[in-house]
Order: sequence, then C-alpha cells, then structure tokens
Amino acid sequence: MSQGKPLQVVLLAAGQGKRMHSDLPKVLHPLAGQPLLGHVLRAARALSPSRLCVVVGHGAEKVRERITDSDLFWALQPQQLGTGHAVAQALPQLAPDGTVLVLYGDVPLIAVQTLQRLVEAAESGALGLLTQKVEQPKGYGRIVRDAAGKVVRIVEEKDASEAERAIREVNTGIVAAPRAKLDGWLSRLRNDNAQGEYYLTDIVAAAVADGTRVEVRCPAASHESLGVNSKSDLAMLERLFQADQARKLLEAGASLADPARIDVRGELTCGRDVMIDVGCIFEGTVRIGDGSSIGAYCILRDVSVGPGSEIKPYTHAEEASIGANTRIGPYARIRPGTLLSDDVHVGNFVEVKATSMGRGSKANHLTYLGDSSIGADCNIGAGTITCNYDGANKHRTVIEDDVHIGSDVQLIAPVTVGKGATVAAGATIVDDVPPGGLTLTLKKQVSKPDWQRPRKKKG
Repeated sequence: MSQGKPLQVVLLAAGQGKRMHSDLPKVLHPLAGQPLLGHVLRAARALSPSRLCVVVGHGAEKVRERITDSDLFWALQPQQLGTGHAVAQALPQLAPDGTVLVLYGDVPLIAVQTLQRLVEAAESGALGLLTQKVEQPKGYGRIVRDAAGKVVRIVEEKDASEAERAIREVNTGIVAAPRAKLDGWLSRLRNDNAQGEYYLTDIVAAAVADGTRVEVRCPAASHESLGVNSKSDLAMLERLFQADQARKLLEAGASLADPARIDVRGELTCGRDVMIDVGCIFEGTVRIGDGSSIGAYCILRDVSVGPGSEIKPYTHAEEASIGANTRIGPYARIRPGTLLSDDVHVGNFVEVKATSMGRGSKANHLTYLGDSSIGADCNIGAGTITCNYDGANKHRTVIEDDVHIGSDVQLIAPVTVGKGATVAAGATIVDDVPPGGLTLTLKKQVSKPDWQRPRKKKG
C-alpha cells in the first residue's frame, strides 16, 4: 500500500447466523477445510495492514479459542446493534491515522486485487465503496445516485421505496475510509429505520454531506462478495471455491478426470503431466511430482509424492514423504511419520506408520508396519505385523537390507532382522535374527482322524 498511509483492517465477526441452525458461530463454519474467518484474514494479511481488529459478539469465546493468531486485536460487540455499531466498537483499537478497510467474516471469497483497488481509492481521501450490479437485487441495500451519476446514499431494502427497489446496483458492505473522517461519520449514525440498527451504509450519506468523494469499485468476479447466511450458501460457495482451484490446476498443466469432483482444502502443487482422478481430497500442503497419478477417492494430507509415482484408488496418506516411482494402494493407509524411498511398493490393505522403507522394498498385501526401519530391497509377506506396542510403550523394529519376511509373521519389537536374512512364514520372532540364512519357529502339525465337526441339530 501507499507509503505514509498505514492500512488498518476491521473484520466484522459478531453475528449469530441464526439461519445456519448450528451452535457453531457462523464465521467458524469451514469452507475448504478452513473457517470462513480464516479465508478473510488471509486476504486481509495479503494487504500488509499495520493492524487487524476482529469484532466479535455471539460466540466470542469460541471464535477466540479457534482463531489464536497473535497479530490480532479484538473488540467486543456485546449487543448486535448493526454494522455501524460494530465498527464503532473497533475504533479504540485503531491508530488515529491512515485508512480503515471494513471486511466481513462471512464473505470468504473476496479477492486481494479487488481490495487493493478499493483501498487505493480511500488513500486518495475518498470513501471507497464496493458495489456490483445483480439481476436479482432482493435483500441487498441499493446504491442511490443523483442525476449526474454520483452516489448519494445507500438505502436498505426494508427502507426503500418501490423505485429504489428496482435499482440493480447493490451494496456489498465492504468499504474503505480515511481514518480521520470515520469517527465523525459513525457518530452521526441513527437507528430510525425498519431494523432499528445503526447501519454502516449510512456513512455514505454523511460523507456526501461533508463533500467527501465516494469512489465506487466493483469486484472482478461476481461471487467475490457473496456472503454465507445458511448451509445452502456455504455449500454453494464451497463449490465456487473448488471450481476456482480446479481451474488453477488445469491452467498449470494438471489433468483432472472431472474438475467438478476434486476438493482442495489447503495448498496443492502439481508438476508436469500429473493426473488426478475423481473424488480426491487434498488437505494441508501437498506436493505431487512430475508424471505422477492419483487414483480415485484418495485422501492426501501434508504429503509429498515424488515423480513417476502411482497412488492407486482409496489410498489415505497423511504427514508422509513418498519417493519417486512408488506404487501405493489401492486401499493403503500411510500414516504420519512415514518415509518411503524410491521404487517402493505398498499394496492393498497395508498400513504403514512412523516407518521408513528403503529403495525397492515391497509390502504388497494385508500388512501392518509400525515404528519400523526397513532397508532396501526387502520383501514383506502378506499378513506380517510389527508388534510395536506393549501396552505402555512403543518399540521399534529394524529390518536391514535384502530381507525376505514370509507371510503371517509377527515381529515382536524391539527386534532387529539382520541383512540378507529370510524369515519363514508363520514365524513369531521375539529375538534378533542374525544376517543371512533362514529363521523359523517350528511347530508340530497334528492330525486327528476321528474328530467330528459339530453339526446343528435338526428340528
């Protein structure tokens, strides 16, 4: 922003949101995995404000418990007496100079570029007003202009005449004002209207009366200024947000089987020639390398995937690093703390937790590997379990390079299997296994030829 004119942001988040039919404050309802208020804070911070003040009221304690950012100032609106009254509660938290931008905690899709243009108008001494033209203006405050086309006031629908209700230019509620003038405008607000509230929109008439210019700016996209008043609104904005994420991915070169069936709830970065099938969810920070593919209905959270890898359908992976040319799934679960090297195979119904697997190692079926260090070129047979928990503490299993573990093996940690060893199927390993050779636990097979299988009684 301009030098010498600090920007301060007031973010209104005091409303109850009755139409949400929820005990959760409206601004905490999630959009793309993040509270509505979090989206607006992110846009505000992109403007590098000198101060961010959040006005809370209904559910104030819950909001402050959820939003714990240390750079925030807080103001309380104990009674919700209107938007003008809400901004007035923030004034003691603001410095006396610069520009004040007023945002709403339930308008999550507002673009930074739109806000920049609005703030620049206020920095020139004008009152910056964000408006837009809509086909169906019902419910919005209307922008009233004089014969010369200048904005003279805003009238709320309940207070508007029939002619004013026909106006299609509406108020979004977002304004930017010179700090030095804002106090005076707010002090002149009255609540003699249909709602009995102090409307922030009435500062427009006050500014005009003072001879202050009113500069109108419009959002680049119509959905930027949409607010959330119901679960239906929230669902609609979720799809608008996800459509925008899909568009960005496609423009960057990713291939999406269906752009309408992907959810990005964080930051997703894709290399060249990445293919993403339907129903995938990406949370936190996810990086996918060149030439990798993500199968249908996978969930990845805070995961990096190396180039040339294939994550097959219904795989869940979180807080893990997956190397190049790996094959994961289908129906695999990769849990936090897992590090898979290049050329690793983790197959169907395999769960891996806090485990490293060296290059070329495989666990293809029905296996649990927890708290383990597995070397290169190992083969882990179906049904293998690292028994890492003794009821009080977790213990590690170490499997060195070139080890073959047969099917249905239990490794009772802490235990080490030496390099090049083979463990026979069905073994229960309680002691360290020496390098090389075959280790097995012998059991005598017994047959009882006269034994009869139980049968149900007839009748």
